[in-house]
Amino acid sequence: MYTRTAWGMTQNLPYYKLIQNEQHYKEVFSKAENVKESLWIGTADIKDLYVGNKPFLQVIAELLERGVEVRLIHAKEPGPIFREEFDKHPILFKNLERVLCPRVHFKMMIFDYREAYIGSANLTGAGIGAKGANKRKFEAGILTDDSAILDAVTEQFDSVWRGAHCKSCLRRDVCGAPIV
Repeated sequence: MYTRTAWGMTQNLPYYKLIQNEQHYKEVFSKAENVKESLWIGTADIKDLYVGNKPFLQVIAELLERGVEVRLIHAKEPGPIFREEFDKHPILFKNLERVLCPRVHFKMMIFDYREAYIGSANLTGAGIGAKGANKRKFEAGILTDDSAILDAVTEQFDSVWRGAHCKSCLRRDVCGAPIV
């Protein structure tokens, strides 16, 4: 939150930042790399993507090695290149908390319960703007520290995480691991 002063009064106001196209790569992923306590990621699709010169899975492995809680919800199993990179980091097997839900289509990242990204970008090179200007997708989202939005996004993520919708879900036939 930013502090603004008007007429001698200090007020903490939340910030909102529009994130477009390659800004996802430059601004959202830099926050993911620098979390201290937790990183919650929700995405429909995740592929083998890079943050700078590092595979994103290596970034996640390094966070886990520092004791950061990382939770990932995604809709489907990623492809073989992702799996090859995943297999290079044994800590991912041990400490990465992961849930598959075929109904997940939201795209969100929650950074240390202090900031959140909510938008359209999947965790793919084209989605986050890491591909060239003529290859990437057109994406948009909001980065904010607004506590009401953080609470709502955290609750939505957590409700899927704990399987609150599993019992009555009509997609159980395509779900490999219903939580409830």
